[in-house]
Amino acid sequence: MKVQIWPSIMAQNQRELSIQLTKASTISKAVHLDITDGKFAPSKVLQFPFKLKRGLEYSAHLMIKSPHKFIKKYKKRIQLFIPHIEVFKDPSTHIKFCQKEKIVSSFAVLPETSFTSIKKYLKETDYILVLTVKPGFYGSKFQKSQLKKIQSIKKYIIKNQLNTKIIIDGSMNPQHIKLANKAGADIFISGSFLMKSDNPKKAMIELKKSIK
Repeated sequence: MKVQIWPSIMAQNQRELSIQLTKASTISKAVHLDITDGKFAPSKVLQFPFKLKRGLEYSAHLMIKSPHKFIKKYKKRIQLFIPHIEVFKDPSTHIKFCQKEKIVSSFAVLPETSFTSIKKYLKETDYILVLTVKPGFYGSKFQKSQLKKIQSIKKYIIKNQLNTKIIIDGSMNPQHIKLANKAGADIFISGSFLMKSDNPKKAMIELKKSIK
């Protein structure tokens, strides 16, 4: 599988979103949207009826309490939805929802959520996003302990011959992305390192060099 690094976007209004999308489109055809509702995570991001730039593929990290309502609203515009496993009393209900809606089944997990509590859902999950920072903010501190979780997930995937892909999100700079790659992540989300850079193309090259 070719290395994939997706720039992530956080925006408070349409003007900010449009600027960020234009910037992201210069380095990637895939863009990761951070969605927060001020409840699951303390910040509020993309909480307006937003419009997306055409010609890009979108994933959305749903740090919100009611992800299914959002998914139904934006299903035609966003290709991959990643709600947090912690918002579901029974995560299998989300897997069934995905099957009914004919969308990819994915979960995100908080740093404090253990591998043991999620492994039984991996066989029916296409993507698992491991969050390595406190959710909802650019530049949060990287939690190195999450690398062990990635290793455990990867071993389980290999042992059971699954096609589940591991996404890592949080503080992906050249140093951390190298560690994440070694741990077994397949897709890397980078926010501030790429999107706050004066030269995003150069920053992307740095990230790719770190995992070659």
